[in-house]
Amino acid sequence: MMNIAENSLRFLVEKWLVPTRSMPFRVTEFSRARSNQRRYVCVEVMRAAGPVGIFFFRHSDGTWNVFPDEAERLAMRAC
Repeated sequence: MMNIAENSLRFLVEKWLVPTRSMPFRVTEFSRARSNQRRYVCVEVMRAAGPVGIFFFRHSDGTWNVFPDEAERLAMRAC
């Protein structure tokens, strides 16, 4: 079983963006997806080369991830 704390939004922001006191993170966007009303946020941290942002998606089990729920992922198909 997955540890829910390891999929909290704060844990993932710290894991992926590694904010510091001198380079804190900020939420630049938050809303709900049109298709399923699930939440997402964009978190940004300033780096020497410029801002770096990542979208985080709330899954149906309450965890946050850097990818949307399986049913919501985009796919390409060849015809």
